[in-house]
Amino acid sequence: MVKLQCGDFEPLDNDNILLGELQKPHCGLDCLKISEFVRLQNHPRKNKIPKKPMAWRLLLSSKKPQKPLQKPFISFFSSSHFENPNPNSSSFPLCPPINKKRKPPKKPRKRKDSPRTKLVQHESQRIQAFERIVQRDTLFRFITRTKSFLSNQPDHILLLDEAGKLHRELGFPRGRKVARSIERHPSLLQLYRHTDGKIWLGFTDLMEDLLQEENSIMDVLEQSRVTTVRKLLMMSSKHRIPLSKIHHCRHLFGIPDDFRDRALKYPDYFRVAIDSGGTRVLELVEWDPFLAVSALERDFVLDEDRVKRTFKFEVAHRKSLNLDDGDKRRLDEVSTLPLVSPYSEGSDLKLWSVEAEKYRVGVLHEFLSLTLEKRASIHHIVEFKEEFSLTKHTYQMLMKQPRAFYLAGTEMNWTVFLRDAYGNDGVLKVKDPQVVFNEKMYRLANMKGMGSDIDIEDCG
Repeated sequence: MVKLQCGDFEPLDNDNILLGELQKPHCGLDCLKISEFVRLQNHPRKNKIPKKPMAWRLLLSSKKPQKPLQKPFISFFSSSHFENPNPNSSSFPLCPPINKKRKPPKKPRKRKDSPRTKLVQHESQRIQAFERIVQRDTLFRFITRTKSFLSNQPDHILLLDEAGKLHRELGFPRGRKVARSIERHPSLLQLYRHTDGKIWLGFTDLMEDLLQEENSIMDVLEQSRVTTVRKLLMMSSKHRIPLSKIHHCRHLFGIPDDFRDRALKYPDYFRVAIDSGGTRVLELVEWDPFLAVSALERDFVLDEDRVKRTFKFEVAHRKSLNLDDGDKRRLDEVSTLPLVSPYSEGSDLKLWSVEAEKYRVGVLHEFLSLTLEKRASIHHIVEFKEEFSLTKHTYQMLMKQPRAFYLAGTEMNWTVFLRDAYGNDGVLKVKDPQVVFNEKMYRLANMKGMGSDIDIEDCG
């Protein structure tokens, strides 16, 4: 072992020794703790600490040299890092702050349109007059259903607590207070407190007068409604329809609520039977050939060219024939005509043939022509799916005939209009007396009446 003498080294102060030796990679200083270094720097007798023995102890240390410190770790022990930035505080961080980069905020995902909210028509092809009619039906759904339900109740009244449970029958949103919906139509509906202290829902005097007017309209148009039901039975397969389906769509055709009883007055036209499942079914007694003429066939006699332009049934693989526009039009006319009568037996046709599609289109055209406002929702059409031999592709089938039908609303809850029955302004060309009455009731429903003696806040 080589002995070293003190004369071989220059005396260094305490700071130079430690900081100088710190820069030597194999000096073994990495075993010293940072706290020891800080203690030596702040020692009150710093200048009296022997210098050479400290250097001898460092140089003559028997410890084996360890691996050199990494450069980032060596640069950490610079004197600037040990200076207290706040001299008034006794403690200061030994490690520098770490600046983390903030991640950029995630872009909000674009919500995909669902069939419940996606509109059927593109904005460029949308007819606002038809779209407003659908919105109007939603707005007056409560007053329409409430009128129909209350008119069948004794004395035309209903306990308010019971009305709050009948959201489906009265047409107000589930989970909402029925009193809020009643408040929107003060001229037709009212709340009053009975002698028993309970709150009841009833009609105003104006609404009672409207009910009498509507009943008189039903009596006058009874023969017309009977003809409508007869034509529906003639179009249906096996010429029979459950009475429950007719009752469900009674407002669509202007059929009175008590049609089940009125049908018994016409034994030459109708017969009520009970099927194997116990369902009451209305059957056709006698076929009338004069009624088996559709509205489309009558229009074809008056204006043949217009009917040809209205419907279009393309020939399969037409594009591969490489025809010009004139030949394509003539070929489509050949495939379009002749039309299939909706009063024929459609169940005998091949399911996916052109004739079967013509039959289904003709059935829906005749079905819409029998309605009051020449339109129907998907719920009404689905009711007669079995009777009219319709398929699940009815939506796509109607979309392929844009000149004859217009679909408004959303893809899940759409309404189909018969375009020829409306003018360019979106108003019916011929209005049924029941339609005139409904429009009058809608105007009165928007009027602000005298109100009731019951505060809405007291209704819970």
